[in-house]
Amino acid sequence: MSSISDRLAVCSWSLQAESPAALVERVLGTGVRRVQLALDPLRERPEIWGTTQDQFAAAGIEMVSGMFGTVGEDYTTLDTIRETGGVVPDATWDSNWRAIQATAGLASRLGLKLVSFHAGFLPHEESDPAYTKLAGRLRQIANVFAAKSIQLGLETGQETADTLDAFLTKLGCPNVGVNFDPANMLLYDKGDPIVSLRRLGRWLKHVHIKDAVKTKVPGTWGEEVVAGTGQVDWKAFFATLKELGYTGPLCIEREAGNSRINDIQAGAKYVASLGV
Repeated sequence: MSSISDRLAVCSWSLQAESPAALVERVLGTGVRRVQLALDPLRERPEIWGTTQDQFAAAGIEMVSGMFGTVGEDYTTLDTIRETGGVVPDATWDSNWRAIQATAGLASRLGLKLVSFHAGFLPHEESDPAYTKLAGRLRQIANVFAAKSIQLGLETGQETADTLDAFLTKLGCPNVGVNFDPANMLLYDKGDPIVSLRRLGRWLKHVHIKDAVKTKVPGTWGEEVVAGTGQVDWKAFFATLKELGYTGPLCIEREAGNSRINDIQAGAKYVASLGV
């Protein structure tokens, strides 16, 4: 892959498709032929989504990575996602663990080499009992995917880069790193995206292209916007990726708005215009 544009992909969930055929049509409509695939629909509804791989192949669409969500996540407010996000809550751990094991098998059958997910809010202090509990759960997850030679990328944003760096160091799982999303750093108000990217560079396994503006009201969400129209310094972002030696996929994610295909097209065009 020689240029930034050649490495672009689109996050399948951004396109809100209800079938593989609809997803293929919308992916092709973006002008991008690579996908980070949401795995939960394939696991939960194989009668509908079981032909995804074949339909992608027929359309010339490449799967570059996967993603899974967790049961019970509520993104209504920062407080609700802190309580319900990822594999932190005890009430949903058993069901999440069963689903995650099945997802690892699915990812392997699809030939994926990397999968990303939100771990949930990481405790800041090792003395917090939740710290040891979450680390144990993530090691279980890491081992399941490592057994299938699959890398994991933890989504960034729900904690500062310093906290995530320290946690990953303590975790000590070679196949676990980060899926760096610069917009999430702004949406959660957890630090400057470029400074954070440098701090997490040694953990970098995957990248999202998403933009945002920070909130003006502490404790509330920022606003996601079309890539190139927010507060991410994209020239500095790509320059930093180059310095870090990252040559992997750049997956455009759009989780807001009602013109997803147009917004992804605009983001791809903006990235191409940078000439990086």
